[in-house]
Amino acid sequence: MNNIVDFTGLQIRLASPDEIKKWSHGQITKPETINYRTQKPEKDGLFCERIFGPTKDWECYCGKYKRVRFKGIVCDKCGVEVTLSRVRRERMGHIDLAAPVSHVWFFKGAPSKLSLLLDISPKALTSVIYFSKYLVMRINEEGREAAKQNILEQREAKLVEVRASFDKQIEELKDKGLVELKDLKKKIKVKDEFEMKAENLKVDTKQKIAQLREQMVLELAVTEEIYNKLESLVDRVRVNSLLADAEYGKLQEYNIADWVDAGMGSESLLTALQQINLDDLVATLKEDMNSNSEAKRIKATKRLQVARGLLDAKIRPEWMILRVLPVIPPDLRPMVQLSGGRFAASDLNDLYRRVINRNNRLKHLIDLGAPEIILRNEKRMLQEAVDSLIDSSQARSSRRSRAGKTLKSLSDMLRGKQGRFRQNLLGKRVDYSGRSVIVVGPELKLNQCGLPKDMALEMFKPFVLHELIKQDMAPNVKAAKAIIEKRQPEVYDILENITKKHPVLLNRAPTLHKLSIQAFWPKLIDGAAIRLHPVVCGGFNADFDGDQMAVHVPLTKKSIREAKKHMLPQYNLLKPSQGSPASIPDSKEMAIGVYYLTSLDENLAPYNMPFGTPAEAITAYQTGNVKVRQAVDVRLDTDSKELTRTTVGRILFNNILPAEWEFINKNLPRKEISALFHRAIKELEVKRVVKLIDAVKDIGFDYATVSGLSLKKTSDLDL
Repeated sequence: MNNIVDFTGLQIRLASPDEIKKWSHGQITKPETINYRTQKPEKDGLFCERIFGPTKDWECYCGKYKRVRFKGIVCDKCGVEVTLSRVRRERMGHIDLAAPVSHVWFFKGAPSKLSLLLDISPKALTSVIYFSKYLVMRINEEGREAAKQNILEQREAKLVEVRASFDKQIEELKDKGLVELKDLKKKIKVKDEFEMKAENLKVDTKQKIAQLREQMVLELAVTEEIYNKLESLVDRVRVNSLLADAEYGKLQEYNIADWVDAGMGSESLLTALQQINLDDLVATLKEDMNSNSEAKRIKATKRLQVARGLLDAKIRPEWMILRVLPVIPPDLRPMVQLSGGRFAASDLNDLYRRVINRNNRLKHLIDLGAPEIILRNEKRMLQEAVDSLIDSSQARSSRRSRAGKTLKSLSDMLRGKQGRFRQNLLGKRVDYSGRSVIVVGPELKLNQCGLPKDMALEMFKPFVLHELIKQDMAPNVKAAKAIIEKRQPEVYDILENITKKHPVLLNRAPTLHKLSIQAFWPKLIDGAAIRLHPVVCGGFNADFDGDQMAVHVPLTKKSIREAKKHMLPQYNLLKPSQGSPASIPDSKEMAIGVYYLTSLDENLAPYNMPFGTPAEAITAYQTGNVKVRQAVDVRLDTDSKELTRTTVGRILFNNILPAEWEFINKNLPRKEISALFHRAIKELEVKRVVKLIDAVKDIGFDYATVSGLSLKKTSDLDL
């Protein structure tokens, strides 16, 4: 595994407890990290050298073996292997958990894999894991029938007992009435008084008997209801169904719980998952897919996806319950000494420490034979500690540092932009690159960018050093570096010669499509900002309000060749998404200049003299006789005597267009400019299109300046 040079694929799958133990080099039993006096890792702790390897190359913990000649020897005194300290980046440890713990990835989140597999709602599953409800793991059907019979017998016995109890009380009440009547007869000699008192006594006795009979009816009804509920509870219990604490307590109270095997926490889930036969489950779910009920079909589809995935990957469902917790290598969760004797430790060490402390406490309580309610609480706390270690965002109570910040869990180290995958595995670090703010460079050609001299010198430094030594300006690299540091004039001459043959790549984040990275020929400039041709802004989606761009130097011949042949703006004139022109001068001041140049000023009277050639009209404009937007009559074709009503501006614009094109005698707003370049890209070769782009850009900027145009909010100028 450690010496893989090449591979064709990578599979991420669940590990069995045996596999985790195979990865491990030892069990961690103590939460300690480093001894505060010796500054060395504690034995059997989170940084133990016996488990993870030595902290110093070729030296054991006790110092008995030093130097490379003892390579591979395991010290008989301290148990540390004599090897390189870099093994502390590779070697893993493990923690044997005192109670099974559910992996938070598989019971939290959507969809919950454990929930789908066991066909239990995520909320109910969470209540089992955190010891709120019982999960029924096994049922004895014969025992269920016996329990029902037992309930019937208990009910009959209880009803008989209730009736007998009340009958006895009624008899006692009657006997008491007779005794009181005899006493009354002895005390009262007057007949009328005796009869009145006796009648009162009889009425009182009858009322008490009636009350007792009412109580008996009520008591019998309550008893009936209790046993009916018990019978209903026994009927509805199924495998993987849930029982509230009070419900299971009732079954135990009435001695009818021996037919059902129920439990709380991840132990019960482990038992339930071990009973699942994936082949049978897949077959059952395939049958459910043919159900008439749409809800049942959707549910079966989701469950089938999980079951089939486990089956294909040869993963047992119970592996989603952790019995052995892997501990990552110590150099991936380092502890660094700061000035003043203090230590800065990775958050993971605190999270692992909490797991070990709770695990050790639970083991101790189990050994002591602590009551079940105390063990339950400890198991729940262990579950929460492991949840916080794996994924603090999903945990019920996330661990916080002294500063009140939530500690970074293993999942936090993997997820997001700063995570291991995007930051370290996919993210690249590039030499010979720089970044700076961009500003407009209207003087540049399409394939050029303005590169600040100091930035260019830093990026092309190896090339300049090579040339300085090659031209015998410096005897060695050190001397050549000194020349560069002094910024001698010959350094910039060499740099200019290098950049003439070496394109650079400009990238603007976010890099969303291929036009976000383009190649340019660098033109050395003063200042600190990169200058960008205004036409290529569209492809980069750039503007000049503080945007930054990165510059990269292609190094290999292949990359330089690719930059020259495929990545220059002249080869990226069209948008890859729709094929419309991307890098054309049809916006901002360039469009204003072209619009101004080709427009006709209605307020100026047409010039009263015709011109024999376009050149004569331009000369008249240059001498100040004609305005650029004034209507003039010109003979465009020397072979014809026909005059064309146009403007000097349109003549100037047509002069930069291809000679084979017809004279364009109309105003050119933005859409017309875009259509013009659409035609040019179709009809002309690339070099001529590039020249046309630069010519239109230049003339647009020139005449935008000449126009002296300024815009306001209420402007109705349509470009």
